[in-house]
Amino acid sequence: QVQLVESEGRLVQAGDSLRLSCVASGRTVSRSTMAWFRQAPGKEREFVSLINWNGVVTNYADSVKGRFTISRDNAKNTVYLQMNILKPEDTAAYYCAAEFSGASMWSPRSYYYWGQGTQVTVSS
Repeated sequence: QVQLVESEGRLVQAGDSLRLSCVASGRTVSRSTMAWFRQAPGKEREFVSLINWNGVVTNYADSVKGRFTISRDNAKNTVYLQMNILKPEDTAAYYCAAEFSGASMWSPRSYYYWGQGTQVTVSS
């Protein structure tokens, strides 16, 4: 059993930066790929970023490349999402996920454990 607890979201202005964190409790997930997804009102949950077990391999959605950075600290059982140059279109509920298993690591259906979601709102 793994429980993922996300940091609180915030209301920010366009161009601002914000770092989200996700702490895993229960057993460790040090060997698990972890990812971030987001879901805006009226939209399906979409892939944002992922990171492999040792933090060397990362992947990003085209919409956030060059602006977002994913990282992890396995000693703290934590994954981070550093978001820079935030845009109004980044507004969404952000979810961290762990324990990849499935045909596509970019699909939310491939992850077993989920955070509760945190709202990030970017105003213009």
